[in-house]
Order: sequence, then structure tokens, then C-alpha cells
Amino acid sequence: MPVTHNRICRSPYDAVLCDLDNVIRFYDLTRLAELEHAAGLPPGTTAALAYGPEIDLPLLLGKITQEEWVDAVALGLADRVPEGTARELGAALARAPFRADPVVVSLLRRVRARLPLVLVTNATLELEDDLSTLGLADLADHVVSSARVGVAKPDREIYEIAAERAGVPVHRCLFVDDQLQNIEAAMALGMTGVHYRGPEDLREALAVVLEA
Repeated sequence: MPVTHNRICRSPYDAVLCDLDNVIRFYDLTRLAELEHAAGLPPGTTAALAYGPEIDLPLLLGKITQEEWVDAVALGLADRVPEGTARELGAALARAPFRADPVVVSLLRRVRARLPLVLVTNATLELEDDLSTLGLADLADHVVSSARVGVAKPDREIYEIAAERAGVPVHRCLFVDDQLQNIEAAMALGMTGVHYRGPEDLREALAVVLEA
């Protein structure tokens, strides 16, 4: 059953759907950068390989474990660095420390008191543990994880699942993401889209609700 919230009549939307990574959660890739520098690799080499669809999508759809993902990353780097180094690089990316932005978390907790809040994220099977580590297991009314529902952004189905979980029509949803292709897909369904580049983007989008 959808969670009941006090609806604000003047709001142009009745639910907020929000991405996780690079909006709420941010990774510290300092160690990975050090390893790449030591290996003579250009910065970002490991991430560019790891986040390519051939390697990343099976992880995001829950078809492989994080360790299997590390194996695939190491294999992809094997022609550039020694095997041990390749595995160390993959592991450094997979186990990079992360933090939550307290400003964004505060804004979302405030809006959840008024509207349903759903996290919509391309994530791994470790997502629930990650949210607990961040102290955010109770941040949203629902979490729609690609690894659990078997479909990833920007596939329209994941947005439809999120709107259904929120209990509102798709055209009454606000969708927040840092990736333009994900926003465009949401807007094609009739959602209001917000391109997140910093907390002010979120604060501006939520002002009509939080200041009412």
C-alpha cells in the first residue's frame, strides 16, 4: 500500500523520484587514482572500462556479483597492466569509500514529510547494505533498484515501476538525476525532470513544496 502523505495543492507534482549516485551518494576515488598513476594509466581508465555497458549492465541487472564484476574489470585491463595490478584496480573501484551529502539528505527528508519519496537507482545487489552503512535505510518510502527489478535507467519500465510504488500517475512525478539521458527518458513519459548538478538544483525544484 502507498504511504499516505499530506499533499500540497499548489505543487505541480505529487511524488519525488530521486537518483542515488552523484546526487545523494558520492565516492572517494583517491586510492584508485593513486593506483592508476602508479600503473602509468590515464586518470579514469578503470572507471571508463568498468562502467561500459558490456561490463556494468550485468551487475546493474543483478546478473553477476560485485566480485564477478571485479573479475571482468581485471580481465579488461589485462592487456595494459599486470594481472595483479588489474585486479587491484578493479577492487579499488568496487570498494571505494562513499559518503552521503548531508544537504541533499536534509532536503529529501523534509520533502518526504509532505510527498512520497522513491529512490530510483541503477545499483548492485549490495544497495541495501550500502544504504544501511550510510544511515539512509529509512530515507525513502520505496527504493527501486535496477538489480532487484531487472531493468535499468533509461528503460521506461523502471520509471513506471517507481511511479506505481509512489502511488501517483507518471505525469505527477518529479524526477531528479545527474544523467541527461535518464532525465530525458523520464520526461518522455510526462514526468517533470531536474538535471542535478548541485544541491541548489534540488532546492529550487523542491521550493514549491518546502516553502508552501
